[in-house]
Amino acid sequence: MSELNVLEAIRQGIDEMMAADERVFVFGEDVGKRGGVFRVTEGLLDKYGPLRIIDAPLAESVIVGACIGAAMNDTLPIAEIQFADFIAPAFNQIVQEAARIRYRSNGDWNVPMVIRAPYGGGIHGALYHSQSIEATFAHIPGLKVVAPSTPYDAKGLIKSAVEDADPVLFLEHKKTYRLIKGSVPASDYRVPIGLADVKRSGSDLSVFTYGLMLHYCLEAAQTLERAGTSVEVVDLRSLRPLDTATILDSVRKTGKALIVHEDNLTGGFGGEVAALIAEHVFEYLDGPITRLGAPDVPAMPYAKPLEDAFMLNPLKIATAMRTLAAY
Repeated sequence: MSELNVLEAIRQGIDEMMAADERVFVFGEDVGKRGGVFRVTEGLLDKYGPLRIIDAPLAESVIVGACIGAAMNDTLPIAEIQFADFIAPAFNQIVQEAARIRYRSNGDWNVPMVIRAPYGGGIHGALYHSQSIEATFAHIPGLKVVAPSTPYDAKGLIKSAVEDADPVLFLEHKKTYRLIKGSVPASDYRVPIGLADVKRSGSDLSVFTYGLMLHYCLEAAQTLERAGTSVEVVDLRSLRPLDTATILDSVRKTGKALIVHEDNLTGGFGGEVAALIAEHVFEYLDGPITRLGAPDVPAMPYAKPLEDAFMLNPLKIATAMRTLAAY
């Protein structure tokens, strides 16, 4: 076992996949000599050369479009979008092309590619470097969406994503890159796409979350435990496909559900989880299905007091937990 942060775990996963299969390559802005804006690909250019660690022009549509073509010609591309906020120019390529080629070709063609995108706030990134995009893309059939929260999951999921026959949007919360550390096996392993993980067992309340919010929810759950409330925390990890069985089993056990995400509340991914719970396990509920998300403002502000007001934190989450537990 090695003690790695999330960034190091992703880099190690990419490195191992590139070493194992010469078809794997990385294409993105500044991924070569600079090692990416966050240094995720640092050192890989020296190891694999400029034909496999390829610096792209500042054109996200080109990055994704070229990788779609490459993926359809027996390679396994990893496209890096420098910030998730910049993914909009590639929306057409992802949604209209990559996600639909298997269906439109009746299974004759597929697009085995990964699109890595650092997302989320809390780093003073302001309007164009703080967005959460998961709800938009988790809506698209044919596209898989994952959002790991821990180093172990990040490495296991990036390797599964590279091997997947369909396009995978791999969301990396940038604040977790160096903040979150954990043990990662030196041995080869995978974390299956589509499988949630109960990070903390509990009996009074279920919390469903992902990304940075997992760690805030675990901290809040520990606070409530000291007051006698047992909180179960489920890390969704994979947003599409979604592990509905784990979600429903947890609610059956606790009778209460709180869904926490950093994205804006209205139209956020939490609405899908809430609908599943209401449809399938309504009779088990002892309180209202509750969502906790960011305010419905257009973007995350730069000023620290306003950014703090936008962002969730363990205190805000603990307050929501107490309110729901009191029903």
